Parts: sequence; structure tokens; C-alpha cells
Amino acid sequence: MSMILAALHDTVLAQVDNPTPEEPPMADKLMQMGRYFTWLVQLSGITAITYGGGRFAWEKWNGGGLQSPKMIASAMAGGVVATSAGTIMNAVVG
Repeated sequence: MSMILAALHDTVLAQVDNPTPEEPPMADKLMQMGRYFTWLVQLSGITAITYGGGRFAWEKWNGGGLQSPKMIASAMAGGVVATSAGTIMNAVVG
């Protein structure tokens, strides 16, 4: 019986002992796409807050209704969700 276990260990279990991790194919391209997406999200958030601030000044100067504070608050809330998306996904999935 021990001879069968030794043969099993030598043939099967010795090969599965310590697998070395390797990068999946096209991982560098996926990481580059993720970095581009992060850059695009940050740029759109900065643009939305800048536009909302300019519109806020325009509405105050013309004396119209103030819709821009909602725009700025929405852009800031979207920025919080976008920057914490990884943490949220880890909490939901993991």
C-alpha cells in the first residue's frame, strides 16, 4: 500500500506541489486600458466640476435659478463612487 502511495506522490502530487503564477495573455494591454479609463474618469470629473462652477457663477451673475449646485454635488458624488469602485467591488464580490 505504501508503495502505491509513494508512486502516486512521485507522479501526480510532485507535479502539483508548488505552481508558479504567470501573467495571463494580454495582461499588459488590459492594464493599459484600465489606466486610460482611470485617466478618462478623472478628466471627466474635473471637467464636470469646472463646468458646474462656471455655470454657478453665470447663474449668480444673471440672477437666474440655481441648478448648478446640484450639478457640482452630483459630480463630486460620482467622483467618490468612481474612485472607490475597486473597494466597493471587493466588498460585494469578495
